[in-house]
Order: sequence, then C-alpha cells, then structure tokens
Amino acid sequence: MEKFRQFVAFLLAALLMGILSIVTVLIWVLNWRGGLAWDAGLLEFNWHPVLSTTGFIVLNGFALIIYRLPWTWNLSKPLMKNIHAFLNITTFTLMVISLVAVFDFHNSKKIPNMYSLHSWVGLAAIIMYTLQIVLGLCIFLLPFTPMYIKTFYMSIHVFAGLFIFGMGIIAAEMGITEKLIFTLRSGSNVTLSYSQSPPEAILVNALGIFILVFGGYIFWIATQPEWKRPLEQVTDNTNTEEGSTLNKTNTSAEIGMDCALENTPRLRQINLDDVDQRATF
Repeated sequence: MEKFRQFVAFLLAALLMGILSIVTVLIWVLNWRGGLAWDAGLLEFNWHPVLSTTGFIVLNGFALIIYRLPWTWNLSKPLMKNIHAFLNITTFTLMVISLVAVFDFHNSKKIPNMYSLHSWVGLAAIIMYTLQIVLGLCIFLLPFTPMYIKTFYMSIHVFAGLFIFGMGIIAAEMGITEKLIFTLRSGSNVTLSYSQSPPEAILVNALGIFILVFGGYIFWIATQPEWKRPLEQVTDNTNTEEGSTLNKTNTSAEIGMDCALENTPRLRQINLDDVDQRATF
C-alpha cells in the first residue's frame, strides 16, 4: 500500500505542476501579451507558447505514463494502446498548429525563421516526435508486424519517448526566456526591462520552474521499475483497493525484474502480448 500511495503522491504533484503550467501560460498571453487570435500578428504567435505547453509538455508527459496508472491495468491492451496513440496524435496536432502560428507571424513580419537554438531544438524534437508516432503505429498497432521487430524496437521506443520529452522541455525553457528578452529589452516600449524583474518576467520565470518540475515528476514516474505496468494480468477477484492496486504493483515489479534478466528463458521466449505491453510506458 505504501508504494501505491507514493505513486499517487507523485502523480498528483505532476498533475498540479501541469495545471499550473497551463494556467500560467494562459495568464501570460491573456494578461500581458494581448490575448489570442488568428491574424498573422502577435496574437496569433501567442498560440505557440499556449499549445506547446499544453500539448508537447503536459499532454505528452501524461501520454508517457498512461500505462503506469494502476487504474488502467484492468483495461484491455488494445484499448490502452489506442488511448496512448490518441494522446500522442492529439499532441502532434496541437504542435502542428503551434508551428503554423509562429511561422505565419514570422513571415508576415519579415522575421527570419530557424535562426535560434530554441527553433533548432524545437523543430528537431517535433520531427523526431513525428517519426516516433509513425513507427509506433506501424510496429505496435499493426497486427502483422513480426515479433522480432517489436522486440528489437521496444527499448528504442521507450528511450526515444523520454528523450523527445526532455528535448521539448529544453526547447520550452529556451523559448520563454527568448520571448522575454525580446519583449522586455531595454529601449523598447516597456516600463521595466527583463533585468529589472517586472511582474511579467517573474510570472514567466515561474512558468519555466513549473515546466521543469513537471518534467522531473514525469521522468521519475516513468523510470521507477516498481510502478511498471504488469507484463501479464494478475487475476484478482477481490474488489479491495489493496487487491486491485498494491498487489498488482508488487507483482508487476517482480515480473518486470524477472523478464529484465537477459539470460532467463522467459526473455528469450517473450510472447507478443508482453512485447506490446513493454513497448510503451
């Protein structure tokens, strides 16, 4: 029961940081940046930080750990894979819109594209994320994909998901700092420059902290072996909370450790269902 409580505590903390990130970025663009619109101007650009934070950070983060939620372990594997895919495709859609918004703004104002480190890291993350989705759909959702391909790609898929998520956090931190430097620079039409810590700067700096802490919680949840989804469902006819969560958590840790040993017959004879479950978080 203690492990289950720890998991819930980290999950709630991540949820809090995710909500604070979304609320803070909305306060920023609505209160200090003029709001949202689709006018090829600054108001259209404001969609970029809003959708990037909501999609590539928060939604993507929870898509990484959706398989680790104990409340989903009784759901069928095909349903969970479809939910995981839906969350990632939704994230991808939001990121495409955010990219269109920023390119529209740059082109209308004759601002060069793709010159900053923020843009390089951000676009690279989105390209890798697109490839991750395509390969994930083809390898883990298509029924005729050979098992040896699933087995080979399994660890790559897991690592790539975390790596791309980390790239998104880095790009977000650079992007919001870059935006503050551009808009609160000395000599522009502002009362206080960035270096003088006006309220807008303090709010956006807090946004960066929320995003960073959220990422830390997601990384921690996604990498703890005792919180891994069971490789095989444990039949439990009891309806108690301990039977439906704690016991499955402990069992999943034991199964995961057994199957992680490279010299065991179980790993050499891993079945298709096990590969599907371990291929994602």
